[in-house]
Amino acid sequence: MALHACKLCHIALDGVSVTRNGQNLLHDVSMHIHCGQLTVLIGQNGAGKTTLIRALLGEIPHGGNILHEDGMGRSIPHLRTGYVPQHLEFDRDMPVTVNDFMASAFSRRPVWTGISKKTKQKVRQALSMVQADDIGNHPLGRCSGGEIQRVLLALALNPAPDLLVLDEPVSGMDQNGLRLFLDTVQELKKTHHMAILLVSHDLNLVREYADHVVLLDKTVLCQGRPDAVFESPEFDEVFNKTAEGGKQ
Repeated sequence: MALHACKLCHIALDGVSVTRNGQNLLHDVSMHIHCGQLTVLIGQNGAGKTTLIRALLGEIPHGGNILHEDGMGRSIPHLRTGYVPQHLEFDRDMPVTVNDFMASAFSRRPVWTGISKKTKQKVRQALSMVQADDIGNHPLGRCSGGEIQRVLLALALNPAPDLLVLDEPVSGMDQNGLRLFLDTVQELKKTHHMAILLVSHDLNLVREYADHVVLLDKTVLCQGRPDAVFESPEFDEVFNKTAEGGKQ
């Protein structure tokens, strides 16, 4: 799919730069993340992927502009962003079910006082959206990595975001969990037409699932369809020659 194929909306990064302690962590990053597409960010460790995500989430100051625009290039205010981290750090011995965990995010009422019917329904709908209907009563600490990531995905989708950011969410998952998670993301892309940015080191998965790939090394080296990026001299320089150097 071409870079400017979307006629509806996109998140436009224009000359985004991040400097910390006199060091350039990102320089002149320009790219579009289109609605209805899965855009995948690739690059070696230290390429600035996490820094770019933090800039998108508004966690760190940056130069340049990050804009939510319609198909005519007009700004759309109040970009809503959902975020799924690589891991959830928590006490696995905590006596909390998936339903309790979800309800605590959806209601200001303490879970130990009871969960209202309205909140229970909202939790069921959220879990159903990510094909996790059957784990609501499971203790959170006994859930697999794939199940926990789907729970985090359900939270990231409420309220519905304009941009969904997935920071290596399938790292360490077994194949079944990995496929289920990514197939769920693909379905969300189609049915909700949201813009999705995925960070991944698994290049085979990138080739299979991505609509648009951005190769980053503190700036955008190359972007386009997966095959075009993987066959580019920039990709060869970053990945293949790095791998050869590591064997010496």
